[in-house]
Amino acid sequence: MNATDTTGTAGTTLVIGATGTTGSRTTARLVAAGRRVKAGSRRGTALPGAEPVRFDWYDPAGHAGALAGVDRVYLVPPVGDPDPAAVMLPFLRQARAGGVRRAVLLSSSAIPEGGPAVGVVHRALPDLFDEWAVLRPSWFMQNFTGAHAHADGIRTEGVIRTAAGQGRVGFVDADDIAAVAVRALTDDPAPRTDLILTGPRALSHDDIAALLTDVTGRPVVHHHLTPDALRDRLAAVIPLEFATMLAAMDRAISEGTEDRTTDTVRRLTGRPPNDFRTVAARELSATARSAAQHEQSR
Repeated sequence: MNATDTTGTAGTTLVIGATGTTGSRTTARLVAAGRRVKAGSRRGTALPGAEPVRFDWYDPAGHAGALAGVDRVYLVPPVGDPDPAAVMLPFLRQARAGGVRRAVLLSSSAIPEGGPAVGVVHRALPDLFDEWAVLRPSWFMQNFTGAHAHADGIRTEGVIRTAAGQGRVGFVDADDIAAVAVRALTDDPAPRTDLILTGPRALSHDDIAALLTDVTGRPVVHHHLTPDALRDRLAAVIPLEFATMLAAMDRAISEGTEDRTTDTVRRLTGRPPNDFRTVAARELSATARSAAQHEQSR
């Protein structure tokens, strides 16, 4: 596949999780490209240029309405569910029966086809759709700038807590994930494969802390936890099974499983992926401006 759009007649895309980190960006890019979009979220939030629809993985009564007139779908799994296949696979069968011909699934570089959680959905996708792709991004750069626990710890304490040790990760910008998602949803032919997405350079969490310190001028440090300590800390706020899985992912990072970069973003979009310093400066500056404007308006 190349970076040129060779799609014929455009259909309507249902973006599930349209107010989330990648869903909002994918929706905006599809709208900017002149595509028809249904923006699915639990509250049916209106987004510029898109048709808002209420969508809840755990409320199948609303699924038929969300799928009406749709021929492709961007799938963001339910957050924190250790067994998303239980709700996703019935929906995907309904989607196929209703005329959806292309599905693009957001998974993770840490979860292979047939692996735990969304890996089960990954394995089933080629049997359900002729046109499909699975996006397997590395960990998001926005984990350190947005609403993630890491970002909250940075803002409130100047601390990042992980069990990743000195392991390095090819952190990826959510904007780049969205750019690839649009290619996977609109290019002809469909990718029909999984796509591992990374940024341009693998970084340790110590590297991330140093870069954030430099960009913001505020000290940020990385506290090294054991996997058991991280699991117990996470289990105070999320289900134990999910906390255990996340702690195991950090252990895997410490063992080098995420120490890689790929050319997928460049190959599908025609441009290099964004680096962490650029993303941190862009997003943290935007956050600071927003906070200042809010304060002035009080």
